[in-house]
Amino acid sequence: MKILVINCGSSSLKYQLFDMDENKLLAKGICDKIGNELSGFKYVVITGIDEDGKEIEAKEFEKLHIADHSVAIDLVLKKLVNKETGVIADIKEISAVGHRVLHGGEKFNGSVLVDEKVKEAIRECFDLGPLHNPANLMGIECCEKVMPRVPQVAVFDTGFHATMPDYAYMYALPYKYYEKYGIRRYGFHGTSHRFVSKRCIELLGGKAEGTRIVTCHLGNGSSISAVKDGKCLDTTMGVTPLEGIMMGTRCGSIDPAIVPIIMKKENLTPDEIDDVMNKQSGMLGVTEKTNDNREIEEMAKNGDKRAQLVESMLCHQLTKYIGGFAAAMGGVDAVVFTGGIGENNPHYRTRVAEKLAFLGTAIDEEANGKRGKEIEISVPGSKVKLFVIPTNEELMIAQDTFEIVSE
Repeated sequence: MKILVINCGSSSLKYQLFDMDENKLLAKGICDKIGNELSGFKYVVITGIDEDGKEIEAKEFEKLHIADHSVAIDLVLKKLVNKETGVIADIKEISAVGHRVLHGGEKFNGSVLVDEKVKEAIRECFDLGPLHNPANLMGIECCEKVMPRVPQVAVFDTGFHATMPDYAYMYALPYKYYEKYGIRRYGFHGTSHRFVSKRCIELLGGKAEGTRIVTCHLGNGSSISAVKDGKCLDTTMGVTPLEGIMMGTRCGSIDPAIVPIIMKKENLTPDEIDDVMNKQSGMLGVTEKTNDNREIEEMAKNGDKRAQLVESMLCHQLTKYIGGFAAAMGGVDAVVFTGGIGENNPHYRTRVAEKLAFLGTAIDEEANGKRGKEIEISVPGSKVKLFVIPTNEELMIAQDTFEIVSE
């Protein structure tokens, strides 16, 4: 069975095509700057696997005008069946399409087959995910238009966190705001946290019951989750992806009173302060130069004080959240690092492990020096195991889609 995975943004469309019978990725890519005069189309075919288990890729990239998302999807489908570079003979080989949807509110605790009621529920969450949900729904409707008889499945970023108890997801605001507007913690990166926690449980022996895991998804957007018995107990992101640990351009958790103070002093509108917190803060805001952690790492090595400050802030916050979640779960058996930064920055992992030594973490520096591959980085016999597990949200979406359409 072939499953197409779509991650639709306001001006982009990422895609991956999986052969679920052989459990392998066939092709992937992105349509970028959709609606601009000069859009970008990247198409990658997976031609094999090398000795290290990494995918061997054949890449194509071209600049052309992609008017809208329907055109983008049509472009992708034509490329997939192209006689020279295609990976399938006919579009009819695609059995279903799985869509990443940011926000499901309290309506969904798992992935679902899309119908009119599901689409309406996604619309009702536009206020909770204004940057993502409209684009996600647009991707679903465009696929329905281009592939009218193919099942569509919605996989929600918030779904994994639906198991949080009320004492973890409620805010100490007037209760009426929860009842009227759904103001509560929802959490995000759920597909990633689910994928790596599931894999971690397998590495710990395969039995979810009794396990206590902290998963750290660290990238331009970052979140940390407490996973007890295979289920989410708590997570750092809130009603939106702004809360929690500092990120590339997002401030993370701050004193709420800062918001009206800056608004008054700078004469900012609600939309303008929202832009400050989401797009001008975090690593970019502190360095005033970049939100690229690779650049920050190099700057810090060369003595840049702001870059060094960012590294210290991030490691402090990581330590604080991991330690807090360990306390909330009554202990911790494993800590997982994933995402672009989590998988590729040994320096952060070392600093955090050293600070958490009181819990029983002990890092193997030789293993920790390896980047971007699944590996245990704790020393043998370490009380708390440390893992790097590369995330694969698209594969998780494909697996969910496969299960739903196979029922």
